[in-house]
Amino acid sequence: MTVACEQQEAVIPAEGEAAKPTHGDTFIEASIGEPNNLLPVLASDSASSDINGKVYNGLIRYDKNLQLEGELAESWEISEDKLSFTFHLRKDVTWHDGAPFTSADVLFTYQLYINPDVPTSYAEDFLQVAKAEAPDPYTFRVTYEKPYAPALESWGTSIHPKHLLEGEEITKSPLSRSPIGTGPYKFVKWDAGEKVVLLANPDYFEGQPYLHRIVYRVIPDSSTQFLELQSGGLDYMGLTPIQYSTQTDTPAFKRKFNKYRYLSFSYTYLGYNLTKPLFQDKSVRQAISYAINKQELIDGVLLGLGQAATGPYKPDTWVYNAKVKRYDYNPELSRSLFAEAGWADSDDDGVLDKDGERLAFTIVTNQGNDLRSKTAEIIQRRLKEVGVSVEIRVVEWATFLKEFIFPGNFDATILGWSGGPEPDQYNIWHSSKTAPRELNFVKFSNQEVDELLETGRRTFDQEERKLIYDRFQEILAEEQPYTFLYVGEALPAVANRIRGIEPSPAGISHNFNYWWVPKSEQKYTR
Repeated sequence: MTVACEQQEAVIPAEGEAAKPTHGDTFIEASIGEPNNLLPVLASDSASSDINGKVYNGLIRYDKNLQLEGELAESWEISEDKLSFTFHLRKDVTWHDGAPFTSADVLFTYQLYINPDVPTSYAEDFLQVAKAEAPDPYTFRVTYEKPYAPALESWGTSIHPKHLLEGEEITKSPLSRSPIGTGPYKFVKWDAGEKVVLLANPDYFEGQPYLHRIVYRVIPDSSTQFLELQSGGLDYMGLTPIQYSTQTDTPAFKRKFNKYRYLSFSYTYLGYNLTKPLFQDKSVRQAISYAINKQELIDGVLLGLGQAATGPYKPDTWVYNAKVKRYDYNPELSRSLFAEAGWADSDDDGVLDKDGERLAFTIVTNQGNDLRSKTAEIIQRRLKEVGVSVEIRVVEWATFLKEFIFPGNFDATILGWSGGPEPDQYNIWHSSKTAPRELNFVKFSNQEVDELLETGRRTFDQEERKLIYDRFQEILAEEQPYTFLYVGEALPAVANRIRGIEPSPAGISHNFNYWWVPKSEQKYTR
């Protein structure tokens, strides 16, 4: 795999004593939203996940090259038939309250995820397990009925403390707001609407992290975050394209911060509600795709900091299929497809119609993401040029999910998915995943795709999987249940007193525990 990770302004290497990592200082980053829940089994928002990632560990994790390595597991064995995984656990791990970590915690975590009374979004991986055992305190074994390719990655899930949660009503656990994990940072406090504070764990099994304290400040607006960054109130934020391209190219900013850019594991799409009669015609979906100029979106919305999306995988990964049908901007072809589907402007009002129905629909998207709103406006203008009338609704996030997406009360939506190295897309595209609150909310159903997804998650050989997911991408490209729009770049800015950052295929945060600040540049002594 080759993944671009460009460091825009290099850190000047320190020399002598200043070059030796040392402990201390506080790292302050912004959170766009208030965390929802600090128990990983219940958390479904990125603010909670960021914090939980510092407080908890999984059995395995991805390294900087996106290869799986042990975290709470020292090693593991996979049986020849790929059905049984035996994990050998570290013996030097304690929970933040001092209790020892054992295989009983892993078994309890598995039972938590498959408990039908626990409202979690992450049960699917664990429902594949036929048997889970803890034969001794430092061995954990799972057996699957059928080979399950995402199995190993799934054990990167956060392990929960049995001694604090067993017999408790999980949704009322105090750990939701005051977590106790095994991770590199310990929870200190959560001031609602303001901040969450963590402290470095001196007993962490991989050694105490160098940065003494992390403060997550809740600042729900990227412009305000940017002002705080410039004034020194933040050490880290993800820049918007306009901030990256036009507002940070100043000597003052370069003296204080380093910028990075690399293709993210996420993409933005225009998804169609396939239960609506208008979108049940594939020609209509294809015609819309030809009317949208993806490069215009990348240039106008992302300021060039992204690539065109052709499917659910980013272009620099092994699973990406570069040969699928593409929908380069072609308004003439768009018009001809609409005409073939029976749409014509019979009353000369500029909008196509058919059997008395105008070709009109509404795009709904969420507040707080200007990139999506701007994308909708550009698409609206391009579709008007081919005779399609589009309205735009921008709705507050919680309302957007509750009143539009979950009940299927929408025509089309602009949204995004974040992914990772594992290519399994079962939850998003399998026809069994269309119930309320499930992820196939556009109600896509294709028998061959179902079969490919089922086979793909049962196949371990990467070459065989490649063939399966190549065909999966071909079908999505032909069917256009989404118009896949673009893959944006991650654009983090980090205070330049922070050392130890190693850009890699995994991004820049993979070695956060080894980030440090020379004593002479530390800002915070407590």
